This record gives sequence, C-alpha cells and structure tokens, in this order.
Amino acid sequence: MKIKYIIVIIGLLPSVIFAQQIAPISKTEVLKKVIEQNNKLKIGEQQMLAAKGDYNQTNAVFLPNIRASHTGMATTNPLMAFGFKLNQEIITQANFDPNKLNNPSQINIFVTKFEVQQPLINVDGIYQRKAAKAKWNATQMHLTRIGDYLSLETEKAYMQLQLAYKSVDVLDKAFNAANENLRLANNSFKQGYLQQSDVLAVQVRVAEVENQLQYAKSNVINASEYLAVLMNEEVAGVLKPTDSLMISSELNATEKLSNSRADIQAMEFAAEAYKQNYKADKMTFVPRLNAFGSYELYDDQIFQTDANGYLFGAALTWNLFEGSKRFGKTQKSKAEFNQANLELEQYKAESQLELNKAKRMFQDAKNNLKLTEFALEQSKEALRIRTNRFKEGLEKTTDLLMAETQFSQKQLEYFNTVFQHNYALAYLQFLTKK
Repeated sequence: MKIKYIIVIIGLLPSVIFAQQIAPISKTEVLKKVIEQNNKLKIGEQQMLAAKGDYNQTNAVFLPNIRASHTGMATTNPLMAFGFKLNQEIITQANFDPNKLNNPSQINIFVTKFEVQQPLINVDGIYQRKAAKAKWNATQMHLTRIGDYLSLETEKAYMQLQLAYKSVDVLDKAFNAANENLRLANNSFKQGYLQQSDVLAVQVRVAEVENQLQYAKSNVINASEYLAVLMNEEVAGVLKPTDSLMISSELNATEKLSNSRADIQAMEFAAEAYKQNYKADKMTFVPRLNAFGSYELYDDQIFQTDANGYLFGAALTWNLFEGSKRFGKTQKSKAEFNQANLELEQYKAESQLELNKAKRMFQDAKNNLKLTEFALEQSKEALRIRTNRFKEGLEKTTDLLMAETQFSQKQLEYFNTVFQHNYALAYLQFLTKK
C-alpha cells in the first residue's frame, strides 16, 4: 500500500512543481540576459584579455628596460678594496703604500645604480609581436562567434520552452476530451449501448493522455531550467514565454560561405599567428643590436651619493650555433604553419558542406510544414464527425479513440514541425552570418 502511495506521489511531482510561480519572460529579454550574464562569454572575455596581455608584453621590442638597485658590500680583497675607493673618489697618496695595497683594511661601499637597456634591432621580436597581435585578433573573433552561437542556442531553448507549453496545452485539451468521452461511455454503458470492454478502452486512453501530460509538464520545467542556466541566474518558479510559437518569416541567405564569418576569421588569424611565429624563428639567425647605459652613485654610508659615474654603449650579438636547437624549432614552426593552413581549408570545406545541409534541412522543414498543416486540418474534421456520430450512437468507441488519438498526434506533430522550421531558419542565419 505504501508503495502505491509513493508511485502516486512521484507521478504527481511534475504537476506540483508546474503549479509553482510562473515567471513570464520575452525572447528579447532572454537574449539580453544571456549576452550580459552567460559564463561562456565571460570565460571568452578573459581569454581575450589574456591574449591582449601577451600582445602588450611584446612592447618590450621597442620600449626600454629600466632597473634601479641599491647594493651594500664590504671587502678586504686587495683589488676590490682599491676599486671601491676609486669609485668613492677617496684615493690619496697614502693608499699607494704597498702594505696597504696588499693588506687593506675592510672597506664598505653602497652603490645606487640605474640601468637602461634599449632594443634597437630585434627582428625576431618584431615578428613575435605580429604573432601575438594575430592571436589576440583570433580570440576576439572567437568571442564574437561564441556570442553568435549562444544567440542561436538561446533561440532554440526559448522555442523548446514554447513547444513544451504548446504540448501541455494540446494534451490538456486531449485529456479533457478523453474525460468527456469517458463520461459519455459510462452513460452509454449504463443504458446498455456499450459493453464493458469499450468503457475500459476509453479509460486506458484517459490514462495514456494523462501520462503524456505529465511528461509534457516535466519538459516545461527542463526547458525553463536550461534557459535559466543560459542566463546564469536563479529563477523563482517556472519561466513562461510571452511570445507565442509562430512560423518565422523567411530570410535571404547567401548561396556561398562568407569568409567574413567570425569563426573563419578566427582561424585565419590563428594561421597568421603561426606564420609570424615561423618568420620569427627564422629571424633568430639574424644578429641583434641593443644599446645599454648605467648611472651609479657611490658612498661608504647607506643612501648617500658623494661620488658618481656613468657608462653607455651598444652591443651587436649574434648567436651562431645552439646545438641545432634553432633548426629544429624553425622546422617545427613551419610544420605548424602548414598544418594551420590545411586545417583552415578543411574547416571552410566542412562549413560549406554544413551550409548546404542546412539549406536542404530548411527546405525539407518548409515542405513538411505544409503536409502536417494539411494533415492537422483533416484529422480535426475527422474527429468532429466521429464525435458527433458517437454521441448519436452511430460510431464505434475504437474509431472515436483512434480519431482522437490521431488528432492529438497531428497537433503535436504540427507544433514540432513549426519548431523544426524555425530552428532550421535560425541555424541557416547562424551559418551565413557575417
């Protein structure tokens, strides 16, 4: 007995949850919240900022490197002790005494030093900067495409919620009709016009529709929760669309794939980044020219500046051989560049194929919409005729149940076809968006 109660309670859970607070929401409002609050977009923004940070690091190719330090030392090393005195400008004639030169007493020195290193010619660094810029652009395009995809996914989720409510509405009407037929069947049975088996058949139909209705209500809750996840917010109650599920108008889609689509541009920028990295690795064989300079302040007391001096110059450096490390790195970057180009061409081909399939899918959806609309009208008329004949005792119970079942199925098929049509249209727009 307890098990039966548990089964009944579980079966009623969707109805209990469905009866909670309804939160109306429009598609425009949903799209706005998704663009502003979705976590995938926020993650993409952080990835873009990280790529921008990598690009900003390459400013070091042009800007100087400036350092400041303050160092304290003490020594009795003869050479260093004499040098410390020279830097402090305290050398006297007595310091040239051989005993003092060979066995100096401890001398302290504090050095404040400012160093500047200025790159002049750094060819591989320039190409690395270009690669970082291309990578940054790629993440920007990738973020744009994420936004496009989330808009499509939001459209789909919102339409799924509309479809779920339509299904609940259809099945609710079917449930009421089935209960009415059950009432008529019971009356006819009491009057001797129907057999017990006919009444049982109607009862089975009522149970079937009730079960389908519970599933439809569960689908409403599932679709509502998914929309809440896309919007990245907690929703009190169940969302309900304020826009009705209607046939969307046609769009003028381009016949060919556009290279200005964000995801294709992202891959082109990625290929460009590999190209610039390859050039940078080749330019490591070119010498670098850097300027340098320093200004130093000396004293035997901390943070004092009784003596000073400066140094500046330029250095041309050329790393001639690193055990074939650079040859292997250049070979690897060239292979990665070629791979990126091949992947780009493959992606374009697959995208064109997907676009062709989407066009056929949309055309099939349009044709199917006409057929299901016609079938719905026919089944509706057939049910009307059989219902009237059943009330007059001229129609079999099984024929009425079949007509009722068919009408409910055709209604659900019609709304599902509208959903498929609208989604195919939205997907086609997504694939052709520039």
